[in-house]
Amino acid sequence: MRIDILTLFCDMCSSVLGENIIGRARQAGKVEINCVDIRNYTNDKHRRVDDKPYGGGMGMIMQAQPIYDCYQALCEETKTKPHLIYMTPQGKTLTQQRVKELAKLDNIAILCGHYEGVDERVIEELQPEEISIGDYVLTGGELPALILADSISRMLDGVLSNSECFEEESHFNGLLEYPQYTHPAVWKNREVPEVLLSGHHENVDKWRRQQALSRTLKRRPDMLEDAQLTKEDIDFLASIDNE
Repeated sequence: MRIDILTLFCDMCSSVLGENIIGRARQAGKVEINCVDIRNYTNDKHRRVDDKPYGGGMGMIMQAQPIYDCYQALCEETKTKPHLIYMTPQGKTLTQQRVKELAKLDNIAILCGHYEGVDERVIEELQPEEISIGDYVLTGGELPALILADSISRMLDGVLSNSECFEEESHFNGLLEYPQYTHPAVWKNREVPEVLLSGHHENVDKWRRQQALSRTLKRRPDMLEDAQLTKEDIDFLASIDNE
């Protein structure tokens, strides 16, 4: 997969993408992630890409032309039309299900807004998918873009050591993840649950499933509406809901 991040702050993105698991995956060729400087496509001799908003108001607005030309140059380079995503608080909230769907695509371009946003006309022209990472506002789209690129990349074959690394995590299967423990077995008089020390894999799996169900019911009951539950799951939830 190829992911291109269209941004005004390439160094900021590159420093994050060069670290840890994603950095190693890029070096190994498991995923290609590029940072494209929108300023390279402005017609302004001073490399300006923003201007004051029509109608007055605070802040500056990113201009349509540099963004449009940047994306068109990417289309010409790749000989494709990468799926364009615009990171904005006005978009649909990112979910693990959408991440799994995006991970099946070959080419994705992520547009990072900045200042007070971008000229609406380039949104109308390019018709990007609009995605939000939550109901709050940041100074720019770079951090959300990095979150999206990371969440997609770790779904790809070979990026993580094993698919189980993400299949048991929160949200992947519609539930929150069960609690995790490591050494020592006792810390500040708190003991690791005995079942995890038993070596009985079937009992461990059952305990983890029930813990995931219980935690989801307590913290995010709304997720249970779409979770794939067995009759045993439903009976267990009913038993703890009646306590």
